[in-house]
Amino acid sequence: MKSILINDRKIGEEHPPYIIAELSANHNGDIERAFKIIAMAKRSGADAIKLQSYTQDTITINCDRPEFRIKGGLWGGRTLYDLYSEAHMPWEWHKPLFDYARKIGISIFSSPFDNTAVDLLEDLNAPAYKIASFEAVDIPLIKYVAATGKPMIISTGMASGEEIEEAIEAAKSGGCSDLAILHCVSGYPAKAEDYNLRIIPDMIRRYGLVTGLSDHTVDNVTAVTSVAMGASIIEKHVTLDRQGGGPDDSFSLEPDELTSLVSSANTAWESLGRVSYDLKESEKGNKVFRRSLYAVANINAGEFISEKNIRSIRPGFGLPPRDYDAIIGKKARVDIEFGTALNWELIE
Repeated sequence: MKSILINDRKIGEEHPPYIIAELSANHNGDIERAFKIIAMAKRSGADAIKLQSYTQDTITINCDRPEFRIKGGLWGGRTLYDLYSEAHMPWEWHKPLFDYARKIGISIFSSPFDNTAVDLLEDLNAPAYKIASFEAVDIPLIKYVAATGKPMIISTGMASGEEIEEAIEAAKSGGCSDLAILHCVSGYPAKAEDYNLRIIPDMIRRYGLVTGLSDHTVDNVTAVTSVAMGASIIEKHVTLDRQGGGPDDSFSLEPDELTSLVSSANTAWESLGRVSYDLKESEKGNKVFRRSLYAVANINAGEFISEKNIRSIRPGFGLPPRDYDAIIGKKARVDIEFGTALNWELIE
């Protein structure tokens, strides 16, 4: 089975789901809030905390033309420059946040949105990189990240099959050997019915890569269900308070929900197990209560066995029910008392 490695943590279908807590813009301009979200992610059991590394000037330009203004949705009416001015994480925050995450023992990496962000993250020795859905078509950026030799995760929201193949080829040809992709719906929030999770096993077959889910729904059902479809990675936006007023707060998980996601996703993965028809350990004590053949009336030696004096009942100490037809019409070799489990020694 294919797997990748981030900070000595193996990620793939043979391993528990890798849970990425996306901090995104939920720092709300306050580095102390960012520290608290990282601590919360650690307490909740997430494997990693992920940042977004850009400034308003590295991701867009300050332009008020109609195409630079968002129409509808959560951020309707705002210009891209205005939104990213509020949402970006200052460059100087990265080192203290990386240092803090490492101190408390949670992996930390980021989504870079241009080459300068990659350079910053390389200076911080980021263990992996995430390419956001909107950047999955930025082939030069993907190649620049690939050249670091670090593991890379690419979200595929809005990407066609051809665009996904182009991104994968760019990553591989650029030098990335530990590559994963995430099925994603780039809606904020996204509807569960838009996720079409049956695409996950198809992506696994088609691309042969570790595959996961970047989930923008408002609860955990879609994410947990994705594990049953083969998702090895789950990425979810997280916050301290969904009513916090930040750009991404309203569709992010609160602390107890993240804790629940980690627990439920792991339980879902454990329940998948392996293909086996063997008796399970938890079943062994109950096997004796399956049905078997018993005398339900006293049967005298030499008397014919019939449907009137034997039945298939619980418990399971007698002959199996499949022998019922073979016994009917035979004679009892000895006296058989009511309630006796039948065996072949009792029958002529």
